[in-house]
Parts: sequence; C-alpha cells; structure tokens
Amino acid sequence: MASSAGLLLLLLLLSIQSRAENTTDWEAVVCAGSACYTAHRHKLSAEDAQLHCSKKGGNLATVKSEEEAWHIQGALTQLLLLGPPLQERPKFWIGLQREKGTCSDSSLPLKGFSWLGDGEDSQYNNWYKEVRSTCTHRRCVSLILDLSVPGLASSLSKWVDGPCGHSGFPGMNIEGFVCKFSFKGMCRPLTLGGPGQVNYTTPFQATSSSLQAVPFASMATVACEDGNEGRQHYFLCKEKAPSEFDWDSSGPLCVSPKFGCDFNNGGCQQDCFEGGDGSFRCGCRPGFRLLDDLVSCASRNPCSSSPCGGEATCFPGSLGTDFTCHCPPGYQLDSTQRDCVDVDECRDNPCAQDCVNTPGSFRCECWVGFEPGGPEEGACVDVDECAPGHSPCAQSCTNTEGSFYCSCEEGYELAEEDGTQCLDVDECEVQQGGLCDSLCFNTEGSFRCGCLPGWELDPNGVSCTGGHTSLGPPTGFPLREDTGNGEGKLQSSATVSSRSGDNPEGTSTVVPSNRRLSLPARVPTSLPPAERLAPSATPGVWMEPSTHYPTATTGHRESAGEDFTAKQSEQGTDGQQLLLFYILGTVVAILLLLALALGLLVCRKRRAKKEEKKQQPQSAADSYAWVPERAESRAMENPYSPTPGTDC
Repeated sequence: MASSAGLLLLLLLLSIQSRAENTTDWEAVVCAGSACYTAHRHKLSAEDAQLHCSKKGGNLATVKSEEEAWHIQGALTQLLLLGPPLQERPKFWIGLQREKGTCSDSSLPLKGFSWLGDGEDSQYNNWYKEVRSTCTHRRCVSLILDLSVPGLASSLSKWVDGPCGHSGFPGMNIEGFVCKFSFKGMCRPLTLGGPGQVNYTTPFQATSSSLQAVPFASMATVACEDGNEGRQHYFLCKEKAPSEFDWDSSGPLCVSPKFGCDFNNGGCQQDCFEGGDGSFRCGCRPGFRLLDDLVSCASRNPCSSSPCGGEATCFPGSLGTDFTCHCPPGYQLDSTQRDCVDVDECRDNPCAQDCVNTPGSFRCECWVGFEPGGPEEGACVDVDECAPGHSPCAQSCTNTEGSFYCSCEEGYELAEEDGTQCLDVDECEVQQGGLCDSLCFNTEGSFRCGCLPGWELDPNGVSCTGGHTSLGPPTGFPLREDTGNGEGKLQSSATVSSRSGDNPEGTSTVVPSNRRLSLPARVPTSLPPAERLAPSATPGVWMEPSTHYPTATTGHRESAGEDFTAKQSEQGTDGQQLLLFYILGTVVAILLLLALALGLLVCRKRRAKKEEKKQQPQSAADSYAWVPERAESRAMENPYSPTPGTDC
C-alpha cells in the first residue's frame, strides 16, 4: 500500500508540473517602428491564441515585409532562451488564415489566405512548401523554426499551413504564437548617468529592460543605486507634439559626483561637460541643439533626421524648428502627415473605357475590339477586323463597333465551331427534290438539275421534256407510270420510225407521253421523290443522265442546251447497242433454263422405271389398278413439276 501511495503521489506531482509548464507563458518583446511584437511559449489553438492577443489590444502577428519578418525573428530568438529546450522544429502561430469555403489560389502570393485584423493582401511571402489545396476546412499558418540549423537569428523562419487546432489539441508541433501591437508613436529608451536599473511596462502588460523603442503610454521605472539607499523614479512616454513622443523628465538620471561623465557619458547623447564641484551637464555638437530633456540633441535642420517617410520629401520651416512633408504627383499625405499614399486617379474616370491605377499614376486600356487612338488622350478607336489581309472569315466579313461577324455566300452556311468557316449546303437534300423536276446534283456552293435518258433539260434548267435526239424505249415495251402512291401502272409508248428520206440519220422518234413516268427502284444518283422524276429508260439498262445547271441558280448560259442535244445523240446509239446485248443475254439464259429442265425430266423418268421393275405385284389386276392412281397422286402433290402428271 505504501508503494502504491508513493506512486500515485509521484504521478500527481508530475501532472501538476506538466500542467504548470503548459500554463506558463514565457514571452519576449521586440519594438520597432510603430509596432511591438511579442513571442509566447504557450500551446494554444489558433483561435485561442488570437483571443489571447486581442484581450491585450493586438492580433496574431502579420508578416507583410521582410523588415517585419526580421523583427519577429528577433523576438523568437529571445524566446528560445527562456524555459526548457524545445523540439527541433517547433511552430508558432501567426495571423494568416483561410476560412472554410475559401479555396486556395496558387497564383496569388498569399495563396488565398488573408491577414487577421485588416484582411489586406501583401506581396511578401516565405512559404516552406506548396499549400494544401482544399476548400472544406479552415486552415491557419504558422512559422516553423529549424533548430538543427545553426545561426537561427540570421535566417528567417518559413511559413507552413495546417489545421487550426482546437482547445484540446492546439496542433502538431505547435509551441506558441506571435502577437502584434500597433502604436501611434515611440519614445527613445532612457539613458542613466549613474548606476541603476530601468524597467518598462508596456500598455499590453509586457515588461522588459532592454527595449530599443518604447511604445506610447508605457511606464518606465528607474531604480538608482546611490550609496546604501536606492531611489526609484517613474516616467511616462507622452506625445508632446503631433508625431513627437518623449518622456516627462529632464536632465540625466541617477547622476553621481562619484562617477561624473565617466559613467555612460553622464547619460548624455553627445557631449558631457564636468563642473569643478563634481557636477556635469550635456551638450551638443555644432549643427545640433539640446532638446528639452537636457540630454538629447537634435539637428538645427529639422529635416536632417529624415522625419518624412516613403515618397515624402521634407521641407524645413522658416524658423528651423519645424518642417513639412510634401508628396510627388500621384500621391497624397497620409493621416500622420509624414508619409505618402497613392492617389487612385481612376475614381475620376479619366479614361474612355478601362482605367488601371498604378503607383503614383494610372494608365488607360481599351476593350477587346478597340485600340488606343483618337485626338484625345486615353481615347479608343474601333479595330477593323475585316481589313484586307487580316479578315478571320472564310468568305464575307462585316465589321461592327468593337467586333465583327462572318457571313457566307449563297449555297454556303456558317460552321458552328468558331463562326468563321463556311460549309457547302446540299440543296438537293434540304429541298427534298423541290428544286428539279427530275435529277438533282449538289455542287460546291450550288446545284444542277438533270434528266433521265430519253429526256432533255428545258431551257429553264429545271424541267425535263421529250427530245428528238433522245433514245426512247423499244416498241411495245411497257413504261411504268407513277400513280402517286408508289406502285404505278404500265403505260405503252408508241415509237415512230422515220423513213430514210424524211430522216437521213435513220433514228427512231419516240412520241412523248403527257403522263409523268417514275424511275425504277435502283438509281445511281441522289434523286428527288418519285412523283418528280422524268421517264426512265428500258428496265435493266442504265444510261448516263443528262444534266443542266439551272439558270436561276448557277447563272450558266442557255446555250449549253445545244451541247446537251449532241450528247443525247451519242447516248442514243450507245443505248441501242446495250439493248441488243440485253436481248441476246436474255435468250441465252432462257435456253439454259430449258436445257436444265429437260435434263431433270429425263432423269426423273429413268428413275421411275427402275423402281417399277424392283416392285413385283402379286396379281396383274392389282398392279394395273393401283400404279396409275399413285403416279397421278404423286404428280398432283409435286409442286415443282414443270409438267402435270410427272415427277421431274
């Protein structure tokens, strides 16, 4: 029991010690310019760290410039000297965060993150690696210190993003955070003319004895060592004049006749002069004057200390005690009257179209489809995209104000891809046979009509009429008339043979029928519907159809009909030869079929005689009465018999 109680007591002590270490807040302070930075060793989540800073009047630190990064690095270096050693790669929260629902943007310096407090972007960044691309969780940024690398104070810490943590778990390797407090001005640190100690208490409740600049409204406690009794003095950093801050004290502090000017130069900024009675006073070099604190010196030229910052230029006053700051064109003084900020000239709309503000100036830009030009500055003129040699259109181009559009000639249409190219229109397919009475042939940008053999194209280029030079069907050969329902009926066409005296060429003339005739089912060209077709040639004999460009569409001359007539004469002679070959081929095919049928009949009869010999009937009467009936019934049941009553 005693051992168990001792073990529990040990665990309790360790728990109390660990809890005490976690609640201990070691901090280091660095003040410069118009801000102070405090580095804390306290494991908190990003939200709790921001709450800790805001309770004291600040925010998690921003790192908007390399100069600011060096100030924070100095605070972290001082912090590492306090408390127990840290792990090799500790992390400290800064005020750079990205809210849930906001996605990362690798094209921006801050990758989609923003600073707490003002939310403004900055160009400076020092990322350790590429941030994680996510939009579903809140992300926070910390500084990572590599303690394995010597010379931590001479290298800047990198940025790394990660989860923001929570109260029970502040985050992986999170050891603390950095706060930032901004002030309207700073006082110089106090100097002592004798032995003593100075401690500063800042408005954000930080205490230090080694500040390089003391923020406005800070309290200084001075403890002088004078013999056996120590004396304490209290001073406050005040604003004595606009943008001028100093302590409410005069003369050197903790002066001692024992040391005179030998101790810290008597506390004087420049010269120290001793008196004969052990006293001393401060003085200034030529060109400087002693200030009201009787310790500090200032140049007689108020601009010698460069009180104006940035783009501002200092101009001394008439008495040599004051100055004013002036800004170059395009800038204006800020609220401190000592620095310049850019003027946004685009608020006055000086440009005809777009205005882009630049530091100290601006520039005008034109919209798409326009270019700079015109008599006035910043004016824009339309760009003629359809200028010769620059047109993006395949055919016609029309320029408009700030843009253009393409169009196509008759027989073409715009392609849907980019609206600049033209595609041929298939008029024969679009109109479904309504353009030509017979045949329709699509051409590049147009079409032409044609007629079947035996017909010729009318001078109007659309209709087909019977011609004297056309080849008609043979005498007595039926033509198929279209009845409009797709079936049609047969119609004879009379053929008139002219005598040699009347017709020297000996050609036959076909008397054209007034009925409109349909085309057989197989036509080697794209044709309109059946009710629009001209008469066909003899079935089974295909001839090159006669064609003609319609005058109304293509603009060809009507004299092309003469060439068509001559071509029809040649086609008529060729058609007669093809007809003769067709007839001869048909006769040969019929003879072959007859020979095949005769051979099958002979074979069948021989086979029947052999079967009769094999079967011997018992009586002649039975054989005589039974065989003819069966032969007759077999002949009646045979659907393939060419001759009734036979099996072949």
